[in-house]
Amino acid sequence: MSLLFRLLGRLPLRLLHALGALFGWAAWLASPTYRRHTQENLALAYGPAEAAAILPAAVAHAGRGVLELPYLWTRPKAEVLGLVREATGWELVEAALQRGDGLLFFTPHLGCFEITAQYIAVRTPITVLYRRPKQAWLQPFIESGRGGSAHLHLAPADLSGVRLLLKALKRREAVGMLPDQVPGMGEGQWADFFGRPAYTMTLGARLSETGRTTVLLVYAERLPGGRGYNLRFSAPTQPIAGTQAERVAAINRALEDLIRSCPQQYLWGYNRYKAPRGAEPPPC
Repeated sequence: MSLLFRLLGRLPLRLLHALGALFGWAAWLASPTYRRHTQENLALAYGPAEAAAILPAAVAHAGRGVLELPYLWTRPKAEVLGLVREATGWELVEAALQRGDGLLFFTPHLGCFEITAQYIAVRTPITVLYRRPKQAWLQPFIESGRGGSAHLHLAPADLSGVRLLLKALKRREAVGMLPDQVPGMGEGQWADFFGRPAYTMTLGARLSETGRTTVLLVYAERLPGGRGYNLRFSAPTQPIAGTQAERVAAINRALEDLIRSCPQQYLWGYNRYKAPRGAEPPPC
């Protein structure tokens, strides 16, 4: 598998995105569970006509998200970063750095979330939360693809990783995380996400309470024909403030607004509404 991964990484991005679209539809046809999750999740956010219009592109983009990984994780960093065509909203990052704030970046499963931390790391140190892959052969690729930079540090999704994130924010550095992943039991709380209770991680809310921390959203929009990516930095639609529960709810609402700005590239097939083993069911 490692050899195949490296061979795929030698292909042009436009070809990988074309193959990825086919891969996305193959996964759609092969998995009734994936089809059900995609359709149910889209139905929560959109009416029938809108959901039907979004679905074909969403299936294709899900496959592109998989097959672009060999390119992003095996190519030289300069070549990968050359795929970023523009970065709108970067002035928000610069303003926070000038104030001497720490930066907390929320990047949902929207567009190419792999390239955002690499782009930021060229400009300021960032520590990124990650989960070890189930396939052990992928670990070296993750370490070299996501890491491999003096300013990009990986923090495992455990207590030691949380400590690394807190230390980075206290140093007024940047931290990045995927806030729409389902956390383990005891690491989340129930909060509405597109109108349905979703077990939502509380870590982002807790980190946002760290003194002098600016919260920003970012994703990388895929451009047609494998031409690269446009990075989109933005502030939350409403302040991330209040109690932990209020902050968790505000983060989810901010993610909803961000996803609605580019719904074709969100990973709608992710089982966002599952409950971790042992967790209490959502309140009625």
